[in-house]
Amino acid sequence: MLYKSTRGGDSRLPFKKTVLTGLARDGGLMLPESVPDFSGGLGRLAALRYQDLAVEMFRAFADDIPADSLRAIVEKSYSTFRAPEVTPLVGVGDIFVLELFHGPTFAFKDLALQFLGNLFEYVLRENGARLNVVAATSGDTGSAAIHGLRGRKGVSITVLHPDGRVSPVQALQMTSVLDANVHNIAIDGTFDDCQGIVKALFADLPFKDKYSLGAVNSINWARVMAQITYYFFAAFQAMARTGARQVDFTVPTGNFGDVFAGYMAARMGLPVRRLILATNENDILDRCFRTGVYSVGAVSATISPSMDIQVASNFERWLYYHFGEDPAKVSAAMTEFKATGSLRIADGAIGDRWLSSGRAGTEETLDTIRGAWRDSGYLLDPHTAVGVSVARKAGIGDVPMICLATAHPAKFPAAIERAVGEDIAHHPALDALNGAERRMTRLPADARAVADFVAANAL
Repeated sequence: MLYKSTRGGDSRLPFKKTVLTGLARDGGLMLPESVPDFSGGLGRLAALRYQDLAVEMFRAFADDIPADSLRAIVEKSYSTFRAPEVTPLVGVGDIFVLELFHGPTFAFKDLALQFLGNLFEYVLRENGARLNVVAATSGDTGSAAIHGLRGRKGVSITVLHPDGRVSPVQALQMTSVLDANVHNIAIDGTFDDCQGIVKALFADLPFKDKYSLGAVNSINWARVMAQITYYFFAAFQAMARTGARQVDFTVPTGNFGDVFAGYMAARMGLPVRRLILATNENDILDRCFRTGVYSVGAVSATISPSMDIQVASNFERWLYYHFGEDPAKVSAAMTEFKATGSLRIADGAIGDRWLSSGRAGTEETLDTIRGAWRDSGYLLDPHTAVGVSVARKAGIGDVPMICLATAHPAKFPAAIERAVGEDIAHHPALDALNGAERRMTRLPADARAVADFVAANAL
């Protein structure tokens, strides 16, 4: 399998080189030249445990890694998860909740970043190279990436987060990791500022080459690839329990990476009927699918901070397919968006075979947390509650509705207490972070200042 940029450059790179490239040199995002079709083997795949299913999925995309090596990376990556089935599917009232928070940092990002950390180590050891990872986070990517890369040889990681705009637990998970190869920067700005700085550093090709920059954000194709597996695994479980032949998914999303993994699963033959993206008040994606216009607004701070995003990087990957796999159209569209902050994709609501959208504000989110706790004794974190709220507004049909649970509620105790009136969202591993020694650097939202920091701390 070879890879190409959504904008036409970096064509025909093998998987291992694609992983180390991260963002394409022309500013686009990497995609496989073809989408593998698994539709003819769903029965066989449905019988596999999570790790074996992941190996089957990854082999289609990473065929330049020997099968035995790939299996070893997968087994090592998911041995760190607390749930034997890795991603349990739980019935909560009239929906299924897919618990993706059983990894080391209690967030769905662990599913990809535990794998990516081991993958980086394997590839770098193989060719004796070094990698200086630079990442932006709205909360969970940073801690998951840090825990995936801490202490690894040949890799350093610098994470940018918006100062004061992540939850206290999320901040502690990042800044209390004191390994020498881990660096945290608190940016005076929003996540979009952080993401913009990271993209600017990657766009500076001499700087990128000199310091061997690598990406762990979902601009890296391996992140999306690793997330495809749990869509198949969840659908197989839900269909086995209900006898249904299709499933619906609702996906809380900010940067479009998680929902794009579901979109790829559908293209690969998973029997998905609806794929509903769910946003909070930062609803650029919902507005886009309802109006056909992708237009930046002001970022609002909410109780679901990992979704407080306006510019969704992975949206470009979906645009590539929406525009008939025409890189010239994608390049022109992204140039227009960068210049104006707005892009008209359609005259009215966007029609897509699978994708639709919905929005849930803070009060709806709190009501959903409160209702799930009252009726089912189940605690939803605020991001997952956005998804459940949107799912119910979209309507629970005659096929299973699966909502992706993106984080453990203990990462957002203040929001849970606000919803249910009790301080009950805790986990011993997270509570133990209180009072931990921390290390971070505060910088302005300035690409030059961050570049100087990265250069000073690079391997």
